[in-house]
Amino acid sequence: MGWQKVGQLYLPQGVHPKLATHAANPLPVLLHGDVYRVFYSGRDEMDRSSVGFVDVDVVRGTTVYVHDRPVFEHGDPGTFYSQGVSIGNWYEVDGRRFVLFMGWQCPDGGHWFGEVGCLHLSEDWSLSLVGESALMPLDHEDPISLSYPWVRRERDGTYRMWYGSTTTWNAGNDEMVHVIKGANSSDGHNWRKTGTAVPFALGVAQAFSRPTVMSDADGYHMWFSYRPGNNTTYRIGYARSACGDQWDLRLEGTGIDVSESGWDSEMIEYPYVFEHKGRWLMLYNGNGYGKSGFGLAVYDRAW
Repeated sequence: MGWQKVGQLYLPQGVHPKLATHAANPLPVLLHGDVYRVFYSGRDEMDRSSVGFVDVDVVRGTTVYVHDRPVFEHGDPGTFYSQGVSIGNWYEVDGRRFVLFMGWQCPDGGHWFGEVGCLHLSEDWSLSLVGESALMPLDHEDPISLSYPWVRRERDGTYRMWYGSTTTWNAGNDEMVHVIKGANSSDGHNWRKTGTAVPFALGVAQAFSRPTVMSDADGYHMWFSYRPGNNTTYRIGYARSACGDQWDLRLEGTGIDVSESGWDSEMIEYPYVFEHKGRWLMLYNGNGYGKSGFGLAVYDRAW
């Protein structure tokens, strides 16, 4: 199995001071026909991220509308998202749509870290914070930093989450160990953590981020960003699971890599896989953690 690249869909245009650069963590929501509203995390001149959106036609491979202002901004000093908002995926509970995100904090004299917050995506496409505090703050299970969650509703009506958690900032090879863990919920609001889901390997894949999960008759499929250490750049990796709990790391089966030249020739990261008219599509970022925008790839099962 593999991915056929369609090309770059959107290059950030500096439409607003809060969206001056970057279009990271693309998150598509169907608007109509073949057009998706793609939310993304853009940055201001101080590298604080806020959420903007563009509309893209995934069949024609074009951007059809660029919104000229953010729909949700980073928080004030002292909030858990004061330094930025990096979005995960969206899911529905009782007819309401929610978007989980990584809220960035940079304490004076300390290391940056993240906690998980929740946004409500309303019918008018606005985003609003659910509660004043983090949905998933740091705790005894995850005491260092949290990142981009992915949530899906299972056939039995329960919910499952995969999210990132840091175990150390430096494993001795100039890279953190940031693993993908799991959590379950019966109602989509209250979560029970289940521990590490995807195995890591020092020097191979040890800094994971932004899991995206699909399932079919063969089981569960996960794509994610990863780095192996020693100052290497992001790549997209792949893992497989029979039931979605414990995963096998299968980097050789990823099916997508950097290009020989162009906007995604130095790194690829932050994948988002979704189904459109029976086909699996992937939005992903390229060079500069989203500074070069995002592109589209189509899944080819015959690869």
